[in-house]
Amino acid sequence: MDLDQRHPAPTPDAPAPGQDRRPARTPGGLAPWRTVLQEPFRAATWRRFSYLLLALPLGILCVPIALVGGPAGRIQRGLARRLLGVEVAEPRRTGPLALAHAVISVPLNLTALVVSGYFWTVVVINLAYPLRPDSDPTSAWGGPTMAGAWALHGIAGGVSFLLITPWVMRGFTLLQARLVKSFLGADRAGLFGATGVALAVAAFCVLLSIPVIHQL
Repeated sequence: MDLDQRHPAPTPDAPAPGQDRRPARTPGGLAPWRTVLQEPFRAATWRRFSYLLLALPLGILCVPIALVGGPAGRIQRGLARRLLGVEVAEPRRTGPLALAHAVISVPLNLTALVVSGYFWTVVVINLAYPLRPDSDPTSAWGGPTMAGAWALHGIAGGVSFLLITPWVMRGFTLLQARLVKSFLGADRAGLFGATGVALAVAAFCVLLSIPVIHQL
């Protein structure tokens, strides 16, 4: 009998004798639900929030800086690199593109800051429901007890928005980073597409804010 027939080599699908049959775990892999639960407490989440706070005033400041030929592009790239970890290859010159970026990014930066700020406000006022001056549990959802009203507001309005808000900020900062790369980097691919998406998102959020403003 042939030696290969007496001792067949293990197939790629079958583990060798003594080999662990359990599938290998992805290094550093986390279950999706754990990722969602941990996202509000990650340092990267709060760096994104810091970027949202600074992008609007710094972008407005960069308009006159770009007009006089100052380092507006370098300032914007530095902010994205420090807080978003976005590495952008510096072009030989940005010229009017630095001014265009400063102007076009204003609507998106304003929208991102207002929406994210509103979401975080919802988190705070619902988790701190008993401390609100208008917290009357007798006529509130979950009442008539304070424990019931707090549980409903804290879970439905507080915890849910706490888990959603970091992903909303992530979406905004991804788009903001794309604008930085397209306008202020060496690669101009997708410049018009990123501009269209940014303006469309800003316009869409403005339309959604109208009914919210009427309820205030």
